[in-house]
Amino acid sequence: MNDLPPASRLLTNAPASSHGSVTLDYDARLMRRKRLVTAAGEGFLVDLPAVTNLDSYWGFELEDGRAIRIVPAVENVLLITGDLARLAWHIGNRHTPCEMHETYLLIREDHVLEGMLRGLGARITRVSRPFAPESGAYGTGRTMGHDHGHSHSHAPGTPFHSHDHHSHDGHIHHHGAHFHGGDEAE
Repeated sequence: MNDLPPASRLLTNAPASSHGSVTLDYDARLMRRKRLVTAAGEGFLVDLPAVTNLDSYWGFELEDGRAIRIVPAVENVLLITGDLARLAWHIGNRHTPCEMHETYLLIREDHVLEGMLRGLGARITRVSRPFAPESGAYGTGRTMGHDHGHSHSHAPGTPFHSHDHHSHDGHIHHHGAHFHGGDEAE
């Protein structure tokens, strides 16, 4: 049984107050149905009509009106500098999620890609920070290796219900930049 009422809708903007937060890594921010636990240890159910990327949402509104913020988790990533256009092309050619900044790129730790990028002249530093890679070309894709599915949109701020809905391939290819830490490498 849930400690809190279930989520009733996704929020795109911060409300006047919030009840708590959930910290989710990049993978966990792509979901359809899951019981989440706040930082204070309170659980609640999220039951979306389709697999949804939460990167473009501020958080959840519960059935009783309380709001729970989504916080991107700190993850181990590779900070890449060098010939960014060339390096980004090689990363994209491998369908690897990449967070792009003016002076550096970020990808998840991957020893094979790290070796390839170093061979191409990249300078790489291991860092821990939230990871919010670039959206797909049409703003509806989430890069997931070589598995290309189709996307389904869910209008921001619209209610969702917990009754039966048809299931999709489990992969919506969509993400956006949720973490706004500036363009300076840390």
